[in-house]
Amino acid sequence: MAPRSQEIEHTADRAFTARGRDVPELFVHAAQSMFKLQPRGARGSQRVERDVEVVGADRETLLVNWLNELLFLSEHFQERYDRFEILDLTEEHLRARLYGRRLPTMRTIKAVTFHNLAIRHDRRHWIATLVVDV
Repeated sequence: MAPRSQEIEHTADRAFTARGRDVPELFVHAAQSMFKLQPRGARGSQRVERDVEVVGADRETLLVNWLNELLFLSEHFQERYDRFEILDLTEEHLRARLYGRRLPTMRTIKAVTFHNLAIRHDRRHWIATLVVDV
């Protein structure tokens, strides 16, 4: 079985691929992969649950907007998310529930970029390649 995600070499920033059997799973694995690139810091004790809604002009834009919204929420509310439930997903709209812990975040990733962005489907998986600005 192919790994859910894998960090790949990139000259200036950091990059990774994420895989999913379907598009919702791809979006979940991309979020998990992005948070793996962030420093962990202390473990928070207070569990949090947050609903989020994101729009985009197409699937690629939606993926970038989703991940950037997660970064914003994490920093703004001082939370780190570890579980993601996709409630509704179309080509241009995503509604999800985030689960995590309240804790001071240590920001490494500034933003998810459109640089070299690609979402493709092979015979078994949806695969996204993403570059993040650090």
